[in-house]
Amino acid sequence: MSTRSTHRLGALLATSMLTGLAAPALAQTAGSQLEEVVVTAQKRSENLQDVPISVQAIGAERLDELQISDMTDYARFLPNVTVQTAAPGFSTIYMRGVASGENSNHSGPLPSVGVYLDEQPVTTITGPLDIHVYDIARVEVLSGPQGTLYGASSQAGTIRIITNKPSPSGFSAAYDLEVNKVSHGDYGYGFEGYVNQPLRENAAVRLVAWAQHDGGYIDNVPGTLTYPIGLPPDNLGPVTINNNRLVEDDYNEVDTYGARAALRIDLDDTWSITPTLNAQRTEADGNFSYDPTKGDLNVSRFRPERSDDKWVQAALTIEGAVSNLDLVYAGAMMKRWVDSESDYSDYSYFYDTLAGYGVYWLDDADRPHDISQYIQAKDAYKKTSHEFRVATPADQPLRVTMGLFYQRQTHNIQQRYKIDDLNAPTEVPGWPDTIWLTKQLRVDRDYAAFADATFDFTDKLSVTGGIRFFKSKNSLEGFFGFSDFYSSQTGVAACFGPPVVRGGPCTNVDKVTEDNGHTYRLNAQYEIDDDRMVYLTYSTGYRPGGINRRGTLPPYQADYLKNLELGWKTQWLDRRVRWNGAVYSEKWDDFQFSFLGANGLTEIRNAGKAKMKGIESDLSWVVAEGLTLNAAASYTDAELDEDYVPDPSAPPAAVKGTRLPVSAKVKVNATVRYEWTLMGDMEAHVQGSVVHTGSAWPDLQAADRDVVGKLPAYTTVDLVAGVQRENWRFEAYVKNLLDEEGQIDRGVQCISSVCSRVFVTPIRPRILGVRFGQSF
Repeated sequence: MSTRSTHRLGALLATSMLTGLAAPALAQTAGSQLEEVVVTAQKRSENLQDVPISVQAIGAERLDELQISDMTDYARFLPNVTVQTAAPGFSTIYMRGVASGENSNHSGPLPSVGVYLDEQPVTTITGPLDIHVYDIARVEVLSGPQGTLYGASSQAGTIRIITNKPSPSGFSAAYDLEVNKVSHGDYGYGFEGYVNQPLRENAAVRLVAWAQHDGGYIDNVPGTLTYPIGLPPDNLGPVTINNNRLVEDDYNEVDTYGARAALRIDLDDTWSITPTLNAQRTEADGNFSYDPTKGDLNVSRFRPERSDDKWVQAALTIEGAVSNLDLVYAGAMMKRWVDSESDYSDYSYFYDTLAGYGVYWLDDADRPHDISQYIQAKDAYKKTSHEFRVATPADQPLRVTMGLFYQRQTHNIQQRYKIDDLNAPTEVPGWPDTIWLTKQLRVDRDYAAFADATFDFTDKLSVTGGIRFFKSKNSLEGFFGFSDFYSSQTGVAACFGPPVVRGGPCTNVDKVTEDNGHTYRLNAQYEIDDDRMVYLTYSTGYRPGGINRRGTLPPYQADYLKNLELGWKTQWLDRRVRWNGAVYSEKWDDFQFSFLGANGLTEIRNAGKAKMKGIESDLSWVVAEGLTLNAAASYTDAELDEDYVPDPSAPPAAVKGTRLPVSAKVKVNATVRYEWTLMGDMEAHVQGSVVHTGSAWPDLQAADRDVVGKLPAYTTVDLVAGVQRENWRFEAYVKNLLDEEGQIDRGVQCISSVCSRVFVTPIRPRILGVRFGQSF
């Protein structure tokens, strides 16, 4: 039992009438029946219960009821989704246990889960955008390989964030104000608002804006670090540093603000255009992990740490019809800039001094000095995507969707590993105080043609077949490494030409890898009656290969996921109960595994085979007038299917049967909500949610697990109570009522055989807050 939760049992008993477990297929109610949920998972508008794939959808009303504002919030209520995050904007999404413990390096594998904003992909090379959730129609989660309709980076699944569109039917507007307090931390506050303004009978504009401040809860406490400078017999004596100038309570605060503008013009009864502009900026200070040896939520960092994540996306969707064919064009251009600074002193302490790898003991005056490393990074992303598709009528026995897709994304990488007052010969040429420089350009290109066809053999039996032909081309060029004074084999010493990336001292990497192939889906759907359906699916997904920047290593190859799934969609008790689910078995061949190799340089290898099997299910139930229950659960058994042997001369790094990292075997969540008329026309509600996440390993390799340890299981409880009258509403809420000490991640700053200081990334402590809003 954690030190912050000794009162848990009593609080649970006291709130048991309000709590329950909250669901992914979160539908609204209409009287005593559940409302129909419409999704576009198969790139058509369909009733959720008619879609023969595993889909969960959280609608607009439920997003608001669950206090969801970002990716980590909605992932809590999706039992087959895991989000591993180091800080806001630096998250990796996994589904169904398809995870090898990637370190999300800029030269590493593409994500295995695709994220879409409306029709456009927004997954950048190192991870997705963390989009603020407001004025969102729904979040759709498609489990399992979606390689036919969605392609690369949808290997394990796809998340689609669908915005509310401009409507010419009438004016509407709303705003919400919020203030909250984090236990053991600081205050937060926020504003959200939108306006929908018709321009004429066939046109409207929708403007949305948000600004949110999240209070910090990590304390940077006083600390010292002593470097035993030099090696015998030339030991120069220790140098001790402190962090007195950086000591601060609650220093990991976050500010997020952004806007969205959308215009819709109906050209006639069949054609419409919808241009959209989205922009967001997230500024974060401090570190979001703590050092257990310093105490709960305490850390001692010796350099300033921050990140500034800005992105803007311009998108265009054109929809229309020619004869009886529906046509859609969806295109987008996105730019993202991330400036960050982080403390790397643990690497200096463990790797460079204790392990004896550092040779930069003196400054320009030949004096021992503070050799703490820190990283200054500037990452610039560009992403362009175009998709054109055609669909035949949805009311015909044969329904076909086919299309073409093109995507190009670039990542301009600048990372400076700096030491103040570094001895000049040790500096990378042209970059003062820089011991290591990465100045590279990565370009990933994807081309695809796809088709998906469904035929109704009878009124009850339908069969679907889909295929996607793809071609990928990925390149990496530029410079990485040390000066030739520090290393005679890498960095400047390994250069073979002038700089091809602006700012680099020369070029020592210029590689290209190409691949082509296909993925496919076969599905049979049987409708038992109007309320019950079962389906069987075999599908595949892929992730393109890429470049290892270390010259002695070959490119890593594409990896493939094969999925066999049996699912059901059912409604019971006069459609007051909806129960959906799926059991699945997946095989992951030649999966890509990124890890820190020699000199702390990321390496990516195709690690072998893994297998996943599990079950996922969700339930929605109108228990009585005003009383609803939503619940969901998943069980995931993911493990290696053969030994992982990166070095044939050494024992396996992980043996067959080793559990895959990151994802918990068991996740359960549930929500109970009761609504009633309090007096006159004033409506009231209370709601309770429980979310349980099982234990998991943060890393794959046995040596890393021995040092880093395991992520323990945890359970959180949320409560909400509020009233609403005419056009105004008020709510009070508490998140993580019992102040549970859940852990998102555990890790060290360099290879585990050298670095031994473990940092823990926690979930947010208890948050108490109130919200007030009006609608017009």
